[in-house]
This record gives sequence, structure tokens and C-alpha cells, in this order.
Amino acid sequence: MSALPTAVRPSEESRPSAPRRPGRGTGRRLPAVLLAVVALALAVSAWHPKDPTTWLLETVWVMVGLPLAVLFRKRFPLSNLLCCLLAAHALVLVVGGHYTYAEVPAGDWVRDWLGLERNPYDRFGHLMQGFVPAILVREILTRTSPLRGSRWLAPLTVCACLAFSAVFEMLEWAAAVTGGHAADAFLATQGDVWDTQWDMFCALIGATCSLLLLSRVHDRHLARLGLGHH
Repeated sequence: MSALPTAVRPSEESRPSAPRRPGRGTGRRLPAVLLAVVALALAVSAWHPKDPTTWLLETVWVMVGLPLAVLFRKRFPLSNLLCCLLAAHALVLVVGGHYTYAEVPAGDWVRDWLGLERNPYDRFGHLMQGFVPAILVREILTRTSPLRGSRWLAPLTVCACLAFSAVFEMLEWAAAVTGGHAADAFLATQGDVWDTQWDMFCALIGATCSLLLLSRVHDRHLARLGLGHH
């Protein structure tokens, strides 16, 4: 016989239930949806690109990144914020690869609207080259190194993004040496002798703005993965 009277025994209905996170199911499906969107965009961009070699050189990062994201999805699941940023960056790359950066129609429209001398789409691409990798590097360092919560996290993240930008410029240099004039569409210098310096400067601006604007948002997304920022 129970020691508690039935009237005062806590019922199943009165027990507090575990809090339910809003949009939990949607959040779990988001990476798969983004993956499908990027894969479709990549396939469409491969249809009669302006310059097949340029398309391959610009989109190879997407073709390598997609399988890696799928392969490590359980061992190292990415935050939803990072997944959205990576998908946006992938779309920038596939559009630039399809048209070549100097001939993207949206860039021509901005050039004419603002009265610029060149198509600015490659500048935007290099801003993204800093903006998105900043959150990628920050997430990796936060989750795998003692830098979590450290004041050194932001400056080292920016340094890593600048290092990646410099390596990319070296790859462009190697392509120019190897391909000669055939690599002009990939370089997209559009006659600017300071194009390399502008590219790295844009990456620096992108990485800095990313950390200033998204660090707190990123911390909240990491907390949902059980990695709250101390």
C-alpha cells in the first residue's frame, strides 16, 4: 500500500515537462536543406559556364567542402549560423564561377548604378572570403582549443583569415604563371595593379566586420550545441 494518499500523490500531468526549444525540428533540417540548395546551384552553374576552367577553379572549394560537411556532420556538427554563412559563400562562389567574377550581371548593374570603373563582384567575393571564414575559424578554435573565452580568440581569428587570403592570392599567382593569359578570367584583376592588395584588404574588412557583428549571435548558436561561451 502506498504511503502517500492518492489525493496528494503527484500525477504525471502535474510534473513539469522539459522545456521545448522553438523550431527544434526546423533547426535540425536546416543543414540538409542548405546542402540541397547549394548542390542544386552548383549543378546549374556547371551548365555552359562562361569559362570552364575558371568555373572549376572557383567552385572546387564547394566541391571539396560539401563532402567534408556531410562526412563530419555527426562527429563535428556545425552551428546553424555557420551552415547559413557557408551556404551563402558557396552561392557567391558558384555565381562567380559561372559568369567569371568580372562579368557577373549583378556586378555590372552595381557598377553602372554607382558609376564605378570596374565590376565590383570580386570585391564582394573577397569580403565574403573574410566574413564567412571568420565564423568558421572562430567555431573551430572555440570548440577545439583553449582559446574559448579568451581575448586572443578574435585577433587570432582575423590573422587566420588573412593567412588564408594570402594563400589564395598565391594560388592565383601560380595559376597566372601556369596558365598565362588563359588565367585572366580567374584572376579578375580588370586592369587594377593593386588588385592583390585590395583582395586581402577586403578579406580583412570582412573578417573584422563578421566578428563585430556576429560574435554574440555565434555564442548563442554554440550554446545550443552545448558549448556556451565562458
